[in-house]
Amino acid sequence: MVMEDVIKAFRCREPEKRIPVLRMELDYELALLYEAMVANDVHRVNQSKMRLQKLRQEMMMLEAL
Repeated sequence: MVMEDVIKAFRCREPEKRIPVLRMELDYELALLYEAMVANDVHRVNQSKMRLQKLRQEMMMLEAL
């Protein structure tokens, strides 16, 4: 997490509106990860894992506000 992300989260006046959207993004990325795992596509698996990590960090930050 970068300081810019924290500042961005504080500037967001309505984090409660971002959280449901973020949950949908997490669900979608999990579906993509599943498809990549079934296809045995290591590159896509790694991409999804990285994206999920970023989404997780954002979710934790928003829930802490």
